[in-house]
Amino acid sequence: MQAAPVRATAIPSLTGALRAVESLLMSGGQRTARRNAWTSVLEDRRRAKDRVEAQRFLEQAFDARR
Repeated sequence: MQAAPVRATAIPSLTGALRAVESLLMSGGQRTARRNAWTSVLEDRRRAKDRVEAQRFLEQAFDARR
């Protein structure tokens, strides 16, 4: 039995492949704008999660005082 051949180069991840396609299709400014927009979306999601957690904490504190 022969062993399977070993690849000399790593298979690129999906993220890496998407970034390569992105760099071919978009100019640098467009890439920056898209990444900034995505960063803003992620930050908004984080703030919304923090708001929900704070609301739950306040509700529990209020209920504990009753």
